[in-house]
Amino acid sequence: QVQLVESGGGLVQAGGSLRLSCAASGLTFSRYTMGWFRQAPGKEREFVAAIRWSGGSTASADSVKGRFTISRDNAKNAMYLQMNTLKPEDTAVYYCAATPALLGVTTRRSYDYWGTGTQVTVSS
Repeated sequence: QVQLVESGGGLVQAGGSLRLSCAASGLTFSRYTMGWFRQAPGKEREFVAAIRWSGGSTASADSVKGRFTISRDNAKNAMYLQMNTLKPEDTAVYYCAATPALLGVTTRRSYDYWGTGTQVTVSS
């Protein structure tokens, strides 16, 4: 079965950096668009960034542009999210997700598979 496992979360001070990883198994990774979403307490899960199968096409939320970078390594079945200049409002559980779709990749309902999430906490 498909498994997506996130890692790399933790506690960091504002202005700091973290690198999240997502390890995928049970799917032909190179054929899937991969995405990162996040959910803060009391809020809906929101799109953060996505990267299409080739890695050459990405999308990101306005709130993270210029600070977060998404990447993938198809040889390792892995996806990453480099998060720089973190802010307290970035505090959330971050989820990895996978979809065979090429369109609609900023929308939760487009994704078929989800990880269980990793907590990111940014202190002020």
